[in-house]
Amino acid sequence: MERIGIYGGTYSPPHVGHLRAAEYAIEALKLDRLLLIPTGVSPHKEMSAGASSADRLEMLRLSAAGIEKAEVSDIEIRRSGSSYTVDTLRQLKSGHPGAELVLLMGTDMFLSFLTWRETETILKLAALAVFCRGERGEKAKLERQKLELEAMGAKVELVENPVTAISSTALRRMLVFGCADSFLMPGVGDYIRERGLYGTGKNRKNLSMEELEAEVVALLNPNRVAHVLGCRDCAVELARLYGENETDAARAGLLHDITKAIDGPLQLTLCAEYGIVLDTFSRRFPKTLHALTGSLVARRIFGENENVVSAICHHTTGRADMTLLEKIIYIADYVERNRDFPGVEEMRALAYTDLDAAVLMGLQSAVAHVKRQGQELAPATLEALAFLQNR
Repeated sequence: MERIGIYGGTYSPPHVGHLRAAEYAIEALKLDRLLLIPTGVSPHKEMSAGASSADRLEMLRLSAAGIEKAEVSDIEIRRSGSSYTVDTLRQLKSGHPGAELVLLMGTDMFLSFLTWRETETILKLAALAVFCRGERGEKAKLERQKLELEAMGAKVELVENPVTAISSTALRRMLVFGCADSFLMPGVGDYIRERGLYGTGKNRKNLSMEELEAEVVALLNPNRVAHVLGCRDCAVELARLYGENETDAARAGLLHDITKAIDGPLQLTLCAEYGIVLDTFSRRFPKTLHALTGSLVARRIFGENENVVSAICHHTTGRADMTLLEKIIYIADYVERNRDFPGVEEMRALAYTDLDAAVLMGLQSAVAHVKRQGQELAPATLEALAFLQNR
């Protein structure tokens, strides 16, 4: 009996994680064929507007070239309406009545499987194969779900595979930042740039304030937007009060968390692509790098001046002898209107009466927090604290 794997997804864009998982599945599940099926219209989430269905199909074909037993199918793109898995399986079963179908999925999809349309029909049409990382907490959840589905007659296999830790959403951000090629299969990066997909061909330098805000919002996680806009507004107020350039303050406030949505390993990738040699602390704690990488992106991608770039670079740790704008962005990040923590009202009031005292309070608060967490302090924070205390 022919054993056919089915691996669907938006593939916008397809990346090495998808293809490495596909190669692994072919071997681990002993598949005769693996169909890679880009979603036509997703019923569950908004599709990225950065590429057409034809582009996603072609990028997937480029990515799968040379992978034995892997084929790209346009079955869902050709079918009108939302792309429900049960409809795809019915169509495939009709075309391959004697084959065993194996539906591949990630852990999040598997754990939400019982919310899918016609789950019992899906289980009759196909076995399930679930990619997992083998982590203890995750595996326990998967085993419980596996037992529940097997009680319904399902065939479920957990497939531990080496996962490339990047999502298509994160990859689209890395494309804008100009450092995504190491996560793409050969030829895909060139295809994206030649067609200007995902905004890769756009000139983001010298944007108006309205244009800059729109670009920034598109690159942030949604839960970060209110904070960034609040930081921008607070920075402008403080710049007006203390005689700093209000435009620089607004642009630094907007851009200070521009790379916050990418995780630690991707922060390291961005630094490597930009030719930055990191100190020991930064290599050990890559989650602290968004200030540095944000400043790199502000300079290279958005063409901001050095006053803005330096304010972004030091907004998390501070530094000794900070400039006026650096102090403003540092404290605006702390006290903007959406912040709510013990002592914020006092720090917020102090920011509008004695900027140095407010920054000192922020540094002391940061030191206390890090010590409570049992973590290591950034050298720049200690230097900033000592400088202000000595003054």
